[in-house]
Amino acid sequence: MLPDTPAATVIADKAYDAQERVIDALQNAGKGVVIPPKACRKQPREYDKHLYRARHLIEQFFNKLKQYRSIATRYDKTARNFLGAIHLAAAVIWLN
Repeated sequence: MLPDTPAATVIADKAYDAQERVIDALQNAGKGVVIPPKACRKQPREYDKHLYRARHLIEQFFNKLKQYRSIATRYDKTARNFLGAIHLAAAVIWLN
């Protein structure tokens, strides 16, 4: 499933540090991989630390977005209304 993503670079946490199942499959698909190696790895792999730190900003935004009850529990019945609620919440987060 990961090699089919439209992104040019895949950023993930240490849980996805599986050489054969994840990293090799992504690299064979021509994707960049930014996944830090686990501490128990015998041969640590290099990764872009600055790009990995930028991932934190995205996670913070989703955590703030989940603070809105209607988004976290998905009260809206239609995808259109749900997307509208996400746009509204994102605008409020951005303005604060």
